[in-house]
Amino acid sequence: MSLPRPRKVALIVALIGTLALLCCGGSLSALLLGGFGDDDVNTFSTLGCGRGGVVDPDGELPRIRPYGPEQIRNAAIIIKVGSDLRLPPRAWVIAVATAMQESRLTNLGNLGAANDHDSLGLFQQRPSAGWGTPEQVRDPVYASRKFYEKLQTVKHWEKMSLTRAAQKVQRSAYPNAYAKHETVATEIVNMLADGAARAVGNTLAMVCAAGGQIAASGWGIPVKAVVGSGFRTPSRPTHQGVDLIIGRYTPIAAAASGTVSVVKCDEDHRGRHTCNVDGYPGKGGCGWMVEIVHAGNVMTRYCHMVQRPFVQVGQQVAAGDIIGRVGTSGNSSGPHLHFEVHLNNDRSSSGAVDPVQFMAEHGAPLGGQG
Repeated sequence: MSLPRPRKVALIVALIGTLALLCCGGSLSALLLGGFGDDDVNTFSTLGCGRGGVVDPDGELPRIRPYGPEQIRNAAIIIKVGSDLRLPPRAWVIAVATAMQESRLTNLGNLGAANDHDSLGLFQQRPSAGWGTPEQVRDPVYASRKFYEKLQTVKHWEKMSLTRAAQKVQRSAYPNAYAKHETVATEIVNMLADGAARAVGNTLAMVCAAGGQIAASGWGIPVKAVVGSGFRTPSRPTHQGVDLIIGRYTPIAAAASGTVSVVKCDEDHRGRHTCNVDGYPGKGGCGWMVEIVHAGNVMTRYCHMVQRPFVQVGQQVAAGDIIGRVGTSGNSSGPHLHFEVHLNNDRSSSGAVDPVQFMAEHGAPLGGQG
């Protein structure tokens, strides 16, 4: 059938042939792609218990504010090229976030006086710097492939923060600008690739993060431990996080890359700063604690450490970096990590959300959940 042009742009989601995605929610689905032509449409088939979520190709393309159909189509092309190169979903998130910063996912031509030297296309690649001819770098498929090829030359890019990995490729004058796009880039990848940003590792096998692993979303679990007391339970309605039960001196990892915003010995109900001794129920306070602000203004809090944390305020940390060790300082009945997640960098109880749900949605389920 012939569709009006705005409707001809199919939702381009990508895995080669009949590649199956085993997503962290347990769904198994295959996304099949015909091609990039205006008249092409995608076929989406579900094998078993897939979540679906792909829009009707005869309908309007979905929007993720502030991006419209053409921009989402460009993101889908970036993802398709990454999957064709057999790169893991973390690479897709990095590439999409980079294009968001460089061009707002718009395939830019020469902007005249506003142009940055001879930068062109989705990634603002410069022909004079060897990225290709002007025609080539304005081809989204070519530009995406060149980005990924350069990314693959960066040693240990998979373990880097998104900003650092992107900067190694782009050499931007604004090296810290990429991080702010990580949350929406993750959302876009999840939407176009059926939850792939929750996957972990360096292959296309879709499994969730375990101890020491980082999901494509950039998140990993702080400790591999059983979840004890939960978030705002009937017996503890003011409990703004979860308790991860694990032995004293167990290393605590940053759940995602970000900036350390708080390091302190939290005072108890009597105004004392006595964190170098074991606490007890009713003492009050978090003991030795750390807070980290991540992309998207998400803040994580880590409490009851056994000794002064290993990080300092203002320090940049990557997901998986060790920030301290488990203890039982402050208001605590035994060794564990009290872990909180807050939105909008709101340190109060109003900003707190259930860490179990949040981490599962980001491919790093706590306590074996997910």
